[in-house]
Amino acid sequence: MNFIEEKILHKGNTERLALRFPPEPNGHLHIGHAKSICLNFGLAEKYGAKCNLRFDDTNPTTEEESYVNSIHEDVRWLGYEPSRVACTSDYFGFIFECAKKLIEKGMAYVDDSTSEEMAEMKGTPTSPGKDSPFKRRSIEENLDLFEKMKEGRFPEGSKTLRASIDMASPNMILRDPVIYRIVDKPHHKTGSEWKIYPMYDFAHPLSDYAEGITDSLCTLEFEVHRPLYMWVLESCDLEGPLPEETEFARLNIDWTVMSKRKLKRLVEERHVDGWDDPRMPTISGLRRRGFTPASIREFCEKISVTKRESVVSYSLLEECLRTELNRSAKRIMGVFDPVRLVIENWKGGTEYVEIENNPEDESFGKRMVPFSGEIYIEREDFKEEAGGKFHRLKIGGEVRLKGAYIIRAKEAIKDADGNIESIICEYDPATKSGMKVDRKVKGTIHWVSIEHGIRMKANEYDRLFSSQFPDKEDGDLMEFLNPHSKKEIDNAIFEPCVAECVPGVPVQMVRKGYYVMDRDGSLNKTVSLKEGWSAG
Repeated sequence: MNFIEEKILHKGNTERLALRFPPEPNGHLHIGHAKSICLNFGLAEKYGAKCNLRFDDTNPTTEEESYVNSIHEDVRWLGYEPSRVACTSDYFGFIFECAKKLIEKGMAYVDDSTSEEMAEMKGTPTSPGKDSPFKRRSIEENLDLFEKMKEGRFPEGSKTLRASIDMASPNMILRDPVIYRIVDKPHHKTGSEWKIYPMYDFAHPLSDYAEGITDSLCTLEFEVHRPLYMWVLESCDLEGPLPEETEFARLNIDWTVMSKRKLKRLVEERHVDGWDDPRMPTISGLRRRGFTPASIREFCEKISVTKRESVVSYSLLEECLRTELNRSAKRIMGVFDPVRLVIENWKGGTEYVEIENNPEDESFGKRMVPFSGEIYIEREDFKEEAGGKFHRLKIGGEVRLKGAYIIRAKEAIKDADGNIESIICEYDPATKSGMKVDRKVKGTIHWVSIEHGIRMKANEYDRLFSSQFPDKEDGDLMEFLNPHSKKEIDNAIFEPCVAECVPGVPVQMVRKGYYVMDRDGSLNKTVSLKEGWSAG
């Protein structure tokens, strides 16, 4: 149980508990948003409460319908169904009337100052600000100007509506913040209906109120905004209970960035192949990489919800996925750097051997895999000469081919440059898997029948950045991109059942790692079988 849940229980309002997840549709969600999604929807699920998905669509210059669709897809993919899908734009009329109410009470005024002039008048954290010369406008003049702003009578940037609070407040947020501005661009949902748009700090509390939200859960950077949140709610003569804001620490992960703005730059400058590039920390990128909803929910559960800022290791996210996939993934054999192996005493033809689909769960059953006298093995699984600690194939040594027979290497055939072209072996027909064998063989390697194998491109991924904390580096963030973050393997070959793979369902390539089918028919490496990254 985290401190937010304790607070909710202490208030004793679980019966009327109402939560929301309010993303801005100006990009794809990332793993940090998953923490908020799991917190809000998870609490609602636990206590039988409602949780809305509300799009904070107050900035038509950066928002798109495609982002709305991707966010909705991400939430559902994580396993949550919103009680209601809404938009801040649904409440534009109500929010506008609340702004007029503030004007009528002398608590808001239209300002003609430029953004530079307002910044200069705002003062500093150690010195008070100065009132705008337009703060002395009459209520009637302010109402008239605000209506004309709404009608589009003034150019963009020429006027704003500001709350009249306290230019000497020690909290800079309360120094007459802008609550409406003119934006002369079409909105992805309302079109050209509105020429003015509320600022987030004004729209946020009023949208929460309009939806009957009881607890507005925000990340820690909004803590300083909470007094303005309450000022708006308490100043607009609203009836009934008011929502309450609580802040928690945002999620930070090493070896990546957790800023939608910076991720958008990666996309726009084509450093990655889109928002859903498997190297991206976006939910769509993780999904394409092969992460499962269960693994991400487990990760969010493990990191918990606190008030303390910290950096979580990416390795923890990977370990949550390994644990999930070890239980749930079907096994397949694939050879990524193949070398030909010839069994010279093979009886000829094709034989089928039986191999378990998942040794962790018998309910997965077994599959029949074609075996023949010519197979591929991994090049790294053979050495002509090797010491006693090398338990794979060497001249004169024996290994078991997984699910098949024990073989002994006799000779390596090389090309003119000394590269091994093929390995000549013999097999012992009395050692088929399941038979009682009179000797122990330490090594077991995987393989693929040359005649029956299916070639397929595979992609392997490393860290997107070469710095563990790229956000803390001096200089341009893009200078720290890892030029080797993606490796394409064109000569990989797999057993026939790879054709049954479908996008979004990871499989384990025996001894290699977990992979998932991509939309273009290639395979993306999801995660290694054991932790492969270090802090160095």
